[in-house]
Amino acid sequence: MPLHFIRNDITKMPVDAIVNAANESLLGGGGVDGCIHRAAGPELLAECRRLGGCRIGEAKLTGAYRLPCRYVIHTVGPVWRGGENGEREQLVSCYRNSLRLAKEQGCETVAFPLISSGIFGYPKDQALRVAVDTIGAFLLEHDMTVYLVIFDRRAYQISGKLFADIAEYIDDHYVEAHTDPGAERLRRGALHREMAAPMCAPMAAPALDDLLEHLDAGFSETLLRLIDRSRKKDSEVYKKANVDRKLFSKIRNNPNYKPSKPTALAFAIALELDLEETKDLLARAGYALSASSKFDVIVEYFIRQRNYDIFAINEALFAFDQSLLGA
Repeated sequence: MPLHFIRNDITKMPVDAIVNAANESLLGGGGVDGCIHRAAGPELLAECRRLGGCRIGEAKLTGAYRLPCRYVIHTVGPVWRGGENGEREQLVSCYRNSLRLAKEQGCETVAFPLISSGIFGYPKDQALRVAVDTIGAFLLEHDMTVYLVIFDRRAYQISGKLFADIAEYIDDHYVEAHTDPGAERLRRGALHREMAAPMCAPMAAPALDDLLEHLDAGFSETLLRLIDRSRKKDSEVYKKANVDRKLFSKIRNNPNYKPSKPTALAFAIALELDLEETKDLLARAGYALSASSKFDVIVEYFIRQRNYDIFAINEALFAFDQSLLGA
């Protein structure tokens, strides 16, 4: 399952575990750490006293007490000292060790703050890149829903601009379906048989009824063909596009499904389509790239450059928003 970006108070998240950006003593502090201790009550501090602290990059587990979750995972992020003192590696360890603990406890849902980006001074854009890369790599191998809870407006805008409809994913009531490897193999086999079939002689122009019975492929069918052509697994593509497995199941099983424009663009970028292929995929969802939309122009620019770094695209979109706001 994918990574979700939401703007919320992490102490209000009804998940299996929340992650606390703690200090080495584990005895509470400011920022997220202080908020979590206040919401959990004195019992959390009492348990933390028994843990003997925590080193930078490591993670330790406690109960959640008065919080609406089952566990609190405490991890200590690095203080920013210019970026040449192993800060990135330490921050990666925070996310990896926290996710490992959550997996060991059987957690299916975990909420993270943006570790080290507060009083520890880690630049927010770089902290976000580490979080997305590390959590994303973990989710390629494990089924878990991870929320990156971002209270800061700037970081939230960077994370969510391309996926403007991410909140819709979280609130939507999905059909209960899972990726079916058998169905995927059958679909690929049908594609290979079709590609291997000999070309037929031209036929007479069909009647209107025949044309209506054989409408051009819609978004769903076209997307699946592009995935098959890429030789990637369905899961690789929808995770890279940051699309929920259940939402992907709706797209896959409903030939008439119409995604939002950001979702269609996210799939195009995940598949690294060229500009003409991107336009074709968008058209099958009922959209087009507009020369009058700066959002579209920015995305088109990156596709023309064959740059499919979603984080870089988000940063460019955010920079546009900042200039629009006079910042």
